[in-house]
Amino acid sequence: MTDATFWANRRVVVTGGASFLGRYIVRKLRERGCQDVFVPRAAEYDLREKDAIIRMYRDARPDIVIHAAARMGGIGANLARPGDFFYDNAIMGIQLVEQARQFGVGKFVYVGTVCSYPKAPPVPFKEDDLWNGYPEETNAAYGIAERMPIAQLQAYRKQYGFNGICLLPVNMYGPGDNFDPTTSHVIPALIRKISEAKEQGLRSITVWGTGAASREFLFGGYGRRNCACQ
Repeated sequence: MTDATFWANRRVVVTGGASFLGRYIVRKLRERGCQDVFVPRAAEYDLREKDAIIRMYRDARPDIVIHAAARMGGIGANLARPGDFFYDNAIMGIQLVEQARQFGVGKFVYVGTVCSYPKAPPVPFKEDDLWNGYPEETNAAYGIAERMPIAQLQAYRKQYGFNGICLLPVNMYGPGDNFDPTTSHVIPALIRKISEAKEQGLRSITVWGTGAASREFLFGGYGRRNCACQ
């Protein structure tokens, strides 16, 4: 079976399909022949609410769900709203998985976050290191919340035979990124600070941290993944 044949017969829900990563996923699905891609928007489907999730599954009748929506942000946003980031992400992921199981969804793909890893795993770290410690304190609430659906999918596969997998991409950036100073991540935040400093004739900028941290980044060709349950 070719890609086009496979995807032509599949109905796919992409949560966060209007976001950074989500737009890329939707575009690639359509390029591969998927004719039925459903992108739930927050105005219609608040994915923190069980009834909205049930309504979405009834409307879309998906064979596959790709969960790429998240409420997220940079260090400042995580420090200011850890409770929001924990509740919104945990409840959204857990309820989406449970209702997918009840609706008989054929496959659930959960896109997690590198922020779920412990603060100081051995470098280079491995997938098995995920559970070997507490995340970095500045975004721990978000990182722990994003671990929950991973444990849930492992449990559901064992008990119910539910076909769910988890992906943990590294820090992403690219055209269409989020440059909001309150919610952006490190690369767009630095680009904005440098650009504004140049416009204002400043000779220095202020950045987070000591400069000793190391990061791995993944370039994304299109789209935007922002802090929305979309």
